[in-house]
Formats: sequence, C-alpha cells, structure tokens
Amino acid sequence: MQLTRILTVRTMRFVAALVTGLALAACANQMEPAKKLLGDVEAAVTAAGADAQQYIPEQVTAVNKKLGELKAAFDKQDYKAVLAGAPALVIEAKGLGDAAAAKKKEVLEALGAQWTQLATELPQSVSAVEAKLAMLAKSHKLPAGVSKDGIASAKGGLAEAKTAWDEAKTSFGSGNVQAALDKAKGVKAKLEEAASKLGLAAALKPAA
Repeated sequence: MQLTRILTVRTMRFVAALVTGLALAACANQMEPAKKLLGDVEAAVTAAGADAQQYIPEQVTAVNKKLGELKAAFDKQDYKAVLAGAPALVIEAKGLGDAAAAKKKEVLEALGAQWTQLATELPQSVSAVEAKLAMLAKSHKLPAGVSKDGIASAKGGLAEAKTAWDEAKTSFGSGNVQAALDKAKGVKAKLEEAASKLGLAAALKPAA
C-alpha cells in the first residue's frame, strides 16, 4: 500500500514535470516565429520611409498602434496572440509603401496643376505691372487713386516679386514642388499689392 502510494506520487510529479516541459517547449517554439513576425512588421514600416510619415501619417500611426499592442502581448509571453494577429499586420505594414507612393503622386499632381496655372498667370501679371509703370512714367498727370508713393511702392514690390519668382522656378526645377508653389503664391500676393497701387488689381484677376 505504501509502495503504491509512493509510486502514485512519483507518477504525478513526473506527469506534472512532463506537462510543464511540454508547455515550455511549446512556448519556446512559438516565441521565435512571433519574434520574427514582429521584426517583419517593423522592417516594413521602416521600408515605407519618410514618404509614409508625410503622406499617410494616419495609416502609419494605426500600424504602429497595433504593433505596440502585439509587442505588449509578446512581453507577456502571449505568443499565441502575436501569431494570430501579426500576419495580417505584416501585410498591412507592407502596403504602406504603395499607399504612400499613390498618395504622393496624387498630391504632386495637384501641386503641379497649381504650379502650371501660376506659371501662366504670374509672367502675365509682371508684364501688366511693368507696362502700367512705363505708361505712368510718361504721364504728366497721375490718374486718380495713384500716387508717387504708390508708384515707388509698386516698383519695389515688382522687383521683389521678380526675384522671388526666379527662386520659385529654381525650386521647381530642383523638384521641390511644394516650396516652389509657396514662393509662387508669395509672388502673386506681391504683384497683386503692386497692382493695387497702380489701379490694376482687376486686371490681374484670372478669368473665371
């Protein structure tokens, strides 16, 4: 009877140790695949680069949030949860690059359209202001609403606008479309201000 009890206790301990060992082995077998999947997600986010951060920041934030949750599960040794959720997240993360490229193309095309319009309008505006200044220089009497100070201000604004326009074209030529567009909008504002000093504001408005 005593022998039987001893054998039973030993058997129970052996079974418990075996179960524990199997559980640890299963856990270890899941850890490496889970770790690799997390690394794959991080690599995909990194590969998407700065364009993803700039053009699709919400999507990048969403992926990073999910990644953080899976990392927390990994730290708790809940490898099963990581293995369940990470594969889909890998696919989502790998899609960031294409999504960013598509959004960038869309944005640049929109900016390019704005640039094309300004590149047509602004030289015409410069010519209009120059022509008005030349005409006023030959006039013996200034028209109503135009003063010598206004003419001087318009000349200064025109010079600044022409310089800024050259800078805008340089930026565009180097591929920095956003900077070029920002400068071009500044040029337009300067020309409109100069035109208003000369009674030309209406003439610079683009046709509807």
